[in-house]
Amino acid sequence: MSGTRFLRTPAGALRAPWRLAIFVVVTFAAWGVAATVIGPLLATASAGAGLPGSGDAEAALIGLLVGTFVGVRLVDGRPWSSVWMGRESARGAAWVEGWLLGALAIGLPCLALIALGALRFAPSAPGSWWGAAARVTWFLLPAAMLEELLARGYVFAVLRDGLGWRWALAVTSLGFGLLHLANHGSGVEPITMVTLAGVFLGAIVLATGSLYAAWMAHFAWNWVMAVPLHSPVSGFPLATPNYQLLDAGPRWLTGGTWGPEGGVAAAAGIMAGLTYLYARRPRREES
Repeated sequence: MSGTRFLRTPAGALRAPWRLAIFVVVTFAAWGVAATVIGPLLATASAGAGLPGSGDAEAALIGLLVGTFVGVRLVDGRPWSSVWMGRESARGAAWVEGWLLGALAIGLPCLALIALGALRFAPSAPGSWWGAAARVTWFLLPAAMLEELLARGYVFAVLRDGLGWRWALAVTSLGFGLLHLANHGSGVEPITMVTLAGVFLGAIVLATGSLYAAWMAHFAWNWVMAVPLHSPVSGFPLATPNYQLLDAGPRWLTGGTWGPEGGVAAAAGIMAGLTYLYARRPRREES
């Protein structure tokens, strides 16, 4: 194979490994600059407002946005719609649909577990519910966007180009699950559930044509557990003023210390969401 064919396809496009390599290098470089220049300012601003965060997540998000811009616009020369971030992808209905899908997929199983007594509320240290809700929301919103850009943004698009949407969905969902291996309470079942959640979020992107919809679904999923229910999120305990949701059933069902998303009940919500997405999918072949 000649050097040109090694780098480019017969159509003249840069091959997928090189596109991904450029994306990774640019993302890490931009992340480093943002962490050095902007991170301390964000951390100071957050501390002044009484909000959590060291600026690390925001710096990583900036790095991913820069890497995505370079990959989409400069390397590929494509529109933002190629990564489901164009104007049509940002329509209000997509944001609302994503939010409802994420909230209902985890919220309804949690309510069922509470009704069955497998999860129960217990008193906790008193505090401001609204203040805690604002701080947790401030933390969860950029974190959800960061993970969506990483798992279902440019990387997903490049893999779909090279392998088709099924393999792209499988690879990115598995990677999404493995990203959570170091979380407290990690194990085979929680990582399997997170991987399945990755399939759900990827299916939202494909069905709605909107990464923003997946962002809202991801955010709503975490927000419902953390803010109204006061349960852990992927093994992370967050602020629980006045009350907390405790595990009172078998771990395989409730998720144990990982939180409700780590149990089989969450899988039921995900499967219901996937059934809905399959029914409303665009009536065309995905490439």
